[in-house]
Amino acid sequence: MAINRLLVANRGEIAVRVVKAAQALGIHTIQVHSEADADMLAAKLANEAVCIGPAASKDSYLNIEAVLKAAKDTGADAIHPGYGFLSENAAFARAVEEAGLIFVGPPAETIERMGDKVAARQVAEAAGVPVVPGSDGRIELSEALSIAQSIGYPVMIKAAAGGGGRGIRIAQNAAELKTLAPQAMAEAEAAFGDGGLYIERAISSPRHIEVQILGDGENAVHCYERECSLQRRRQKVWEEAGAVCLDDETREKLCASAVALAKAVNYRGAGTLEYLYDEATNEFFFIEMNTRIQVEHPVSEMITGIDLVAEMIKVCGGDKLSMTQDEITRTGHAIEVRLCAEDPHMNFMPWPGVVSKLVEPTGEGIRFDHFLYEGYQIPPFYDSLLGKVIVHADTRDAAIDKLVAALESMEIGGTKTTTPLHLALASDPDVRKGAFHTQWLEPWLEAGNLSVTEGDAA
Repeated sequence: MAINRLLVANRGEIAVRVVKAAQALGIHTIQVHSEADADMLAAKLANEAVCIGPAASKDSYLNIEAVLKAAKDTGADAIHPGYGFLSENAAFARAVEEAGLIFVGPPAETIERMGDKVAARQVAEAAGVPVVPGSDGRIELSEALSIAQSIGYPVMIKAAAGGGGRGIRIAQNAAELKTLAPQAMAEAEAAFGDGGLYIERAISSPRHIEVQILGDGENAVHCYERECSLQRRRQKVWEEAGAVCLDDETREKLCASAVALAKAVNYRGAGTLEYLYDEATNEFFFIEMNTRIQVEHPVSEMITGIDLVAEMIKVCGGDKLSMTQDEITRTGHAIEVRLCAEDPHMNFMPWPGVVSKLVEPTGEGIRFDHFLYEGYQIPPFYDSLLGKVIVHADTRDAAIDKLVAALESMEIGGTKTTTPLHLALASDPDVRKGAFHTQWLEPWLEAGNLSVTEGDAA
């Protein structure tokens, strides 16, 4: 493997995750950080730490020149971007490659191709992967009206670039389409610098299913599927592996389609194919590809035993995949919940503070990926994600029980967290039955299901 000195161009729990995985491979780690993150756990754990700018992300973690200078100054031979920030920025990947360094992820051309949702859709169709009926490419409003009439309302107006639920609107009729398309275009332009749009059929109450893949540029394998349907404002809250709504035949077809698409683009590294699944018709449709490691990757690791971060470091360093598809088996069920420094009883208001006490959940099949320690000041400048509690058990019911026990045993003093939300979800009959979809959580919250209980200050 060609990687000896790895620079980690991210922060928070994913930076800790990458540092630990790299060090386990015998790699020297270099952690970059903003002025506000000088005391973060990843900076303490890495072999070296380098400040690359002020607190504002645009002046530090999103500053390509500063990241590359840090890599050059420390003699790094590779850069791992984690998730978010520059992880799916083709210009950054290209700049890393042009600097003679290894980008731990796919080549810039792949990021460019799959990062544009219209281009990704076209690649999927060419690979024989089902896509949601809609426009073949970027469209003007007049074309949108014509296509919407042919595929039927409601339709989803989507930004061609970007993610995170931005630039998305649902139109129930032509009048709404005329009103909402310019809004979506403006939002996409502001968020991504690209106002391009396309439309597709809106599927009623879909499940959000994704497939974890690994590739070495020639071959590709899947590590089975995850369900990420419990979402608030199109942000995932609770994730599971596998998806209990799928039968074995559908699962096999879904995972095979993901591998076909990964091979079609000669994918290198860890990536995720996202699908909408229509339970009523047993149909699945490709929606987009994430050309990076995902926040929810641990549930796939728990059911397969594969270290996805280590594997992506190895293949991007020039190694071939260390396993074949028939060597990858899944065992039991895993659940991950995202712990954020937010008060779920105050409309999820951010709650940065000093960690006054930390008691981690422990036990067989329990994992806590985080970047906390007692005395740590949670900065107010970044995403509120503090960490993830991940559990694995033989069955889904047992996994939920284990999740409850893990959450109840954990203490994070000095801040509010979203723990009460996850405990309430774990006791909900519909969640217990797996009877939910992507539009389930927000009405559940609005109906007052998240009641105040003792111990919510944890």
